Amino acid sequence: MGKSKENQPRPKKKKSGSSLGAVSKRLKVPRSSVQTIVRKYKHHGTTQPSYRSGRRCVLSPRHERTLVRKVQINPRTTTKDLVKILEETCTNVSISTVKRVLYRHNLKGSSARKKPLLQNRHKKSQTMVCNCTWGQRLYFLEKCPLV
Repeated sequence: MGKSKENQPRPKKKKSGSSLGAVSKRLKVPRSSVQTIVRKYKHHGTTQPSYRSGRRCVLSPRHERTLVRKVQINPRTTTKDLVKILEETCTNVSISTVKRVLYRHNLKGSSARKKPLLQNRHKKSQTMVCNCTWGQRLYFLEKCPLV
């Protein structure tokens, strides 16, 4: 037969005297927050924040993703425009920081080269130059300058 609940050993009460739920109700914070703080205290022996080596990042990963997305949608966006976009979200960064982030995501150069507009007369003159011999090209270029 199975064991009855009366014969099982009872869990010992904590020496501090308060449960996590009681502490969370008294401090009006979530129980998970109290649990995290207690676990951190047991592991590190203190509740002070751990310090990191190096300088903290100016941009969060979320802001970096928005920058990359803006540049991928419109490659002709300038870095000054991207800085203004970030200023709207209350993040002040320099142009060099934006360039560094874009370079890290393999987006080199902040604006794309503008492709020239070829009209039909341009195409026609190019085909005429290409289809003739060298002597005919010189004659054509003297009589009909492209400029």
